[in-house]
Amino acid sequence: MTDGILPAEPIHVPEEVLADLRARLRAVRWPDELPDTGGVWGPGVDRMKRLCARWADGYDWGATEARVNQWPQYRTVIDGQDIHFFWLRSTEPNPIPLLLTHGWPGSVMEFLEVAAPLVAPGEHGAAGRPTFDLVIPSLPGYGWSAPPRARGWTLSRVARAWAALMARLGYDRFGAQGGDLGAMVSARLALHAPERMLGLHLTMAVVPHATGEITAQEQADLDDVARFVKYGTTYQATHCLSSQTVGYALNDSPAGLAAWILDKFDRWTDSPQDAFAAVPLDRVLDNLTLYWVTGTIASSMRLYAESRLADDLGPTRGRVEVPTGVALYPREIYRFPRSWIEAAFNLVHYRRMARGGHFAAMEEPDLFVADVRDFFGRLLRPA
Repeated sequence: MTDGILPAEPIHVPEEVLADLRARLRAVRWPDELPDTGGVWGPGVDRMKRLCARWADGYDWGATEARVNQWPQYRTVIDGQDIHFFWLRSTEPNPIPLLLTHGWPGSVMEFLEVAAPLVAPGEHGAAGRPTFDLVIPSLPGYGWSAPPRARGWTLSRVARAWAALMARLGYDRFGAQGGDLGAMVSARLALHAPERMLGLHLTMAVVPHATGEITAQEQADLDDVARFVKYGTTYQATHCLSSQTVGYALNDSPAGLAAWILDKFDRWTDSPQDAFAAVPLDRVLDNLTLYWVTGTIASSMRLYAESRLADDLGPTRGRVEVPTGVALYPREIYRFPRSWIEAAFNLVHYRRMARGGHFAAMEEPDLFVADVRDFFGRLLRPA
């Protein structure tokens, strides 16, 4: 085994933890609600009752646990922080090392449907397409990566840790892919170690205001972004200012945790107010259960607070020269004009996707896989 890398124990959630979860879900004290609000203030009680009933008495965490345990998993300590990651190595020729970074309120569960096609395209009807070695870490304080025990874990610090992780695994050069906070980490990684980066693929490119011609469609995108910033970012303020306060409630009530996260799935998927039409209910429950059984909702939100305090949340400081590909999904929360992205990144691949939203790998796994393959395949094709 590579120095500093240790095999992780298979994931196993004790039955008493799951029994406690089910008991809490069966004893929710439901709030009142006004009629005909249409989810504008958050998930309605009927939707939440449906979710909690399924979570308590129909959902099979054991099946998901078994599925995840098929992925080789490891632990390492970088800069004093325990990091858990999956490392899926292809058996096909010339795999491209690719680091996949999730965001919030997602997790490594975002990649359940896309990992196998990327690692083994020949087994998924795509013989001859690019194949990848995947490294899929949990952000510090998320999932099976332990909560940081000291201050200062910002997006840039995570990026530096990811560079160290890839070096520890023996990858001199590699690609990176990310959305949400994972996109911000990946962009900072490209600034930190550009000489090691084969390419950068993003599903959410956050950039400063720039000049340049924009199309009518791009102006409509900017209008949506303006509405999101005005009406849809209260969660960011809460995470940055009161993550510990709200953490008590969300870590104690699975219904509260579910409502906080389902609200984002409802608003940010390509199926407004009905996330389950875009992401199957059980896949949403996979993600929720990971947060619950690891008790990491409060520590996950602290990444916002730490990064905001360090002025390290949002666009990168400096242009990214690593060849960059952007897949722009129609319901992504931040959709900036191509000319603005070109001012911030060395953009060599740009595609407006036909459908999908913020949780691209969960909503549209086939489109996600195809675009990642196209970007890296064309980027690395011999001249």
